[in-house]
Amino acid sequence: MKVLAYSFFCGYYIYVDNSLLAIMEDKLLGGLLKVEILKVSSKSSPNSVAGAIAGVVRDYGCVEIQAVGAGATNQALKSVAVARGYLAPMGIDLVCIPAFTNIEIDGVDRTAMKLIVEVR
Repeated sequence: MKVLAYSFFCGYYIYVDNSLLAIMEDKLLGGLLKVEILKVSSKSSPNSVAGAIAGVVRDYGCVEIQAVGAGATNQALKSVAVARGYLAPMGIDLVCIPAFTNIEIDGVDRTAMKLIVEVR
């Protein structure tokens, strides 16, 4: 099997075998079986995205958010701030780790902002 990706933050490996993706648990870190990727646009509602972030974090412990462009990145960051407010009364404190990633949109490579949101 060939390792396609590994997330240190969320503790998961993605293996490729016969064109199928199988997400396997990282035995060393006791990682997660699934990590959701939320895609945010400049027209996304921060409150709606924040609800999605809160739900995924409650279920899986972390979420990855992708945004292309300044407007989308702005909406994504506002969403993380609102999600912190949603989860704080439950005793869940979120941290956000920003990074860049390359994605393909309509056959064109683009640079996107990747926000890894996880429980502190």
